Amino acid sequence: MAEVQTSIQDIDANGKPAKVIRFAGQLDETNVDMEAKKIYEVIDGMVEPNLILDLEGLTYMNSKSIGYVTDWYSRTAAKNGRIVIARPRPNILDILKVVGITQIIPIHDTVDEAKLALGTVVAAKE
Repeated sequence: MAEVQTSIQDIDANGKPAKVIRFAGQLDETNVDMEAKKIYEVIDGMVEPNLILDLEGLTYMNSKSIGYVTDWYSRTAAKNGRIVIARPRPNILDILKVVGITQIIPIHDTVDEAKLALGTVVAAKE
């Protein structure tokens, strides 16, 4: 059974309440459903969820965990929130690129950059 630790921290992203969700270890079939439930609870508990997924400690993610990331994005967007990813390891970034997640979820090199991105108002496309 793979081990994963998830921690959730309240932060201020340039005046917006947000949460940093840190993953360490491996997300796989043995643990991803339980970890995903925690993230859904965070999203459901926020009026406008603004989330940073800090993946610095994540060494592996399976296809099911990738599916959860896309669903978290959809649920967050449906509540007028935003989700960004910070500090993915090269192997994780490669996976996210191959499946197209980097086309919909911004990737940042640091948590501070991700905080700035969450606090930035995105202009509506005309």
